[in-house]
Amino acid sequence: MTRAASGTIGVMEDGPLDRMWLRGRTSVRGRIDRWKSKRWQIVQCALAAGVAWLIASDLLGHQTPFFAPVAAVVSLGTSYGQRLRRVVEVTLGVATGVFLADLLVSQLGSGWWQLAIVVGLAMSAAFLLDGGQLFVTQAAVQSIVVSTLIPDPGAALTRWTDALVGGAVALVAATAVPAAPLRRPREQAAVVMRKTADLLRAAGEVMADGEAERGIELLADARSTDHLIRELQDAADEGMSVVASSPFRVRHKGNLRRMIELVDPLDRALRSTRVLVRQTAVAAYHRRPIPRSYSQLALDLADAVDVVATELANDRMAAAARPLLLALGEATGQVERADEMTAEVILVQLRSVIVDVLLLTGLSQMESTQALPPPPR
Repeated sequence: MTRAASGTIGVMEDGPLDRMWLRGRTSVRGRIDRWKSKRWQIVQCALAAGVAWLIASDLLGHQTPFFAPVAAVVSLGTSYGQRLRRVVEVTLGVATGVFLADLLVSQLGSGWWQLAIVVGLAMSAAFLLDGGQLFVTQAAVQSIVVSTLIPDPGAALTRWTDALVGGAVALVAATAVPAAPLRRPREQAAVVMRKTADLLRAAGEVMADGEAERGIELLADARSTDHLIRELQDAADEGMSVVASSPFRVRHKGNLRRMIELVDPLDRALRSTRVLVRQTAVAAYHRRPIPRSYSQLALDLADAVDVVATELANDRMAAAARPLLLALGEATGQVERADEMTAEVILVQLRSVIVDVLLLTGLSQMESTQALPPPPR
């Protein structure tokens, strides 16, 4: 349906500029939440920098071990994605760049042509060692730092040792990760389901009272849920990265993978609910009656989805909600037939949501689809 066909702008899909504007809004609370999600990595980087300096300065006696904390912080970063590989690449890149720069500056001195030679050799060495982009970049950057900012021939190999110290500290720190990233996928999955339940419950109420303004507000709320799926996918990716980077978390891999397999069904359930909300808003705007039984189905489905959210939050497949959902599916074949096409579409969409949510209880796509009887005739 187009905007022109509906006769209203308020209840139809947003355009690209509208969606960009919605994505561009970042609340203070959102920024605080983002900081909270990264606070462990921040603390870890800070402690690793301090420990790297302590080892290089107090234990090895280096006067200004600049490269030890630099290598530690750059290696760890604030992301768990491919963390061990990043630690190795950054450490080798820093060590290669520092070593070559130290060696050549001690022999050739510093200047523009020496810098060109040092950078060229550092990047070439990184490529010949089959390093990734991060490896090559760090080799070039650190060779520039040694050649220009602190060209002290008397510190040859000392800075190279500092780089290795920082990398070693980062490697040890990378294996120490909290359990929070492993909990986030199921917590975020529960958030998605609770939001889905809220939308279903509100849609059921709009079907009953037919308030157009409330329907339009509900549609705007539903359209703002894209970020929930992105956050769920990010949480899933981060959880798998934690398992990959820490030998102490390998035992969690099975449960985490099962939860990650639910990302697509969760996405589909939320999207189906958004379509249901849109059809409900259109019906309310045009004052088209919806059978009371359809409204009750939406309200009962919201209660069932709440059970799914609770099960997911407790790190379980939502099998406990399956009887409720199957009963609702059976009820969709027994309700009265509506005269309005819009109401018929709403019933079809309710059935779609039930099928999508049944996937979260452990049923396959075929089993979920076949669990529903034919629609009423």
